[in-house]
Amino acid sequence: MSSKKITVISGNYYPEDTAIGLYTTQLTEHLIKKGFEINVITNFPYYPQWKIWNDYHDKPNFFSELLHTIKIYRYKQFVPKKVSFLGRVLLMLSFLYGAIVNSKKIKEADLIICIIPFTLSLIPGLLLKRKCKAKLWVHIQDFEFDLAFETGILKKNNLIITLFKKIIFSFESYLLNKSDVISSISNNMIATSKTKSNVENLFLFPNWVSSTNINPESSKPHPYISKDKFTLLYSGNVGEKQDWSVLENICALIHSDDIDVIIVGEGAFLPQLKQNLSQYPFVKFFPLVPYHELSDLLCSADVHFLFQKTDVKDSIMPSKILGMMASEKPSLITGNKTSEVGTIFNNHLVGCYFSDLDIQTIYNTIIQLKDNADLRKKMGQNARSYVIENFSENIIFEKVEKKLDEELNNSKS
Repeated sequence: MSSKKITVISGNYYPEDTAIGLYTTQLTEHLIKKGFEINVITNFPYYPQWKIWNDYHDKPNFFSELLHTIKIYRYKQFVPKKVSFLGRVLLMLSFLYGAIVNSKKIKEADLIICIIPFTLSLIPGLLLKRKCKAKLWVHIQDFEFDLAFETGILKKNNLIITLFKKIIFSFESYLLNKSDVISSISNNMIATSKTKSNVENLFLFPNWVSSTNINPESSKPHPYISKDKFTLLYSGNVGEKQDWSVLENICALIHSDDIDVIIVGEGAFLPQLKQNLSQYPFVKFFPLVPYHELSDLLCSADVHFLFQKTDVKDSIMPSKILGMMASEKPSLITGNKTSEVGTIFNNHLVGCYFSDLDIQTIYNTIIQLKDNADLRKKMGQNARSYVIENFSENIIFEKVEKKLDEELNNSKS
């Protein structure tokens, strides 16, 4: 295959090593090994701490660097001190400005890949598509507008909000309809894409997990976790996507001195969560670990938990669940009853999924898992087997390479 030029536009990239930043970086680094030429247009690293990272704080507003032959074009975007709807809008607009300016530095491209969020990245993507006569591939990690209306940020049902929602979704559809390929990370999100655009070229492109990077056979005990306690672990962003009231209510039922609840993370809701749980000495907070420690951390826990809001209908597919399952430990998940995650959990005995937030039932399940090591082992083994068979990086990347070749080798209609 001759060398093809791809420009990736994403709000999150290396050195961010969680969530979208991690996945986008791993994808581009894989593609250069396969002979593609990659440019990346992105922000300064800021997630999940919601502030520009120290190593980049003194860099000029427009800054470029080279990583493994990948040219990275950055703009020092606005980052809100308080994460709010207005703050997110200003962040998106700031990214849009920087991405448009940086897109002018790209001279050639055969394919533009825009990672959603941010939806506004489609604007510089479209400009590059026209300038370079390239194809435009939209990859949706989050339906950010759906999420805003479903999680309470814009949940009110008054005339102004309804009108605003109609304008926002019409604009979203307009941008999506300009793309040549739309991919997303779950079947439900692909189905949602069909309702938002008339693009017929849809591709399932799930997140993936490395069976070697998250591996219980090679992991070591992590210092955050005591061997003498039954440990419930959450690792990741502490934000409004999660329903932290579930955890608060569960903690009120815990009276055993041999249970630890470990929260490893950063995020906008972290200060409030620390305050809400300050009365419980068994709840312990730690900063995020670097990616090379993640396997040790995940594999050291007894049970993972992720309490999602049950009214959010799969507009998100949490990538962290793949790592949790790969650790060979069971997970406790809450979410919408129609969730794809719920279907997997209910059909494959990989953990416990709750769409009805009965706190006593969830607590009883925790105690059952605490007292039954054989059940934990069985669920954990099922979980790892499932993700390795369905979501290992080799399987996903092979499918993506085939699709990329198809798009790049076929002329547009």
